[in-house]
Amino acid sequence: MPTGDPFDILIVGAGPTGLFAAYYAGFRGLSTAIVDSLPEAGGQVTAMYPEKMIYDVGGFPAVRGRDLVQGLVDQAAPWKPTYLLGRKAETVTENGDGFDVVLDGGEIVRARSILISAGIGEFTPRPLPAGDGWLGRGMVHFVPSLQAHAGQHVVVVGGGDSAFDWVLALHPVAASVTLVHRRAKFRAAESIVREARALGVRIITDAEVTRFIDSDGALDAVEIAVKGSEPIVLPAQSVVAALGFTADLGPIESWGLEIDHRAVAVDSTMATARERVYAAGDVASYPGKVKLIATGFGEAATAVNNIAVKLDPDAHLFPGHSSNAE
Repeated sequence: MPTGDPFDILIVGAGPTGLFAAYYAGFRGLSTAIVDSLPEAGGQVTAMYPEKMIYDVGGFPAVRGRDLVQGLVDQAAPWKPTYLLGRKAETVTENGDGFDVVLDGGEIVRARSILISAGIGEFTPRPLPAGDGWLGRGMVHFVPSLQAHAGQHVVVVGGGDSAFDWVLALHPVAASVTLVHRRAKFRAAESIVREARALGVRIITDAEVTRFIDSDGALDAVEIAVKGSEPIVLPAQSVVAALGFTADLGPIESWGLEIDHRAVAVDSTMATARERVYAAGDVASYPGKVKLIATGFGEAATAVNNIAVKLDPDAHLFPGHSSNAE
């Protein structure tokens, strides 16, 4: 059974939008808890590209993913949000004064309102068939630490932006980086393809990694089948399988909301079809939506301000600028 007073807002999703919402809720004097199935704050940024530079956050010509997350955590810290990490919000039921939210471990969290900032939802990397059984033993889908690959021969598999981002990030620290793609054309932006070529990165197209070769139980090389040519064996202590991922909203789809193409439909106040449930960030959908971290920050502030009025009709929608606060 839940104990204690309910939180004013339960934020579902601890990515950049959710973290900024926690700060803004604190600024408005609202208590918050943040639940996320991942074990660390930061959402997709922490899980998928902590070492990548992000170029579209206001005020930063460029900011590393992990540094952005740390800054958001520090920004929210004075308001003491409660973090419920490594746990998933399963069901939502009304309790008269708000909601009882049951987490996957059976814990019940009480909240007067809910703000969903779950990004793309639960994401599952697409598998590399030849790497079956090698995950964590030489194959990874994301690169949490570039230094973990220092001095290694690395093979990156994929042809999208993420694959080339990893190539460019790993090039300065790895002994060698080779990109393998099963097609001749790439899905990545032409600018980063040109950058990789200019660095002299070896790029093998119309090819697939077909076998992992071990030495004393550790990955030592990979075999690559090339269309119209003999197979190639390359040294490799690490393979980055950057083949994209599938995503779904998981339990959120059963919460009585209007779902639009794996996103939650909202109005101009960021309210969903369910009373006192709001959404912001990539998970929110409305006409003309642009999915950027910067957009999520603005949506989080819009949602929190409207929640504040919903919880207290005497509150002002616009609280003034934070720079005017004492």
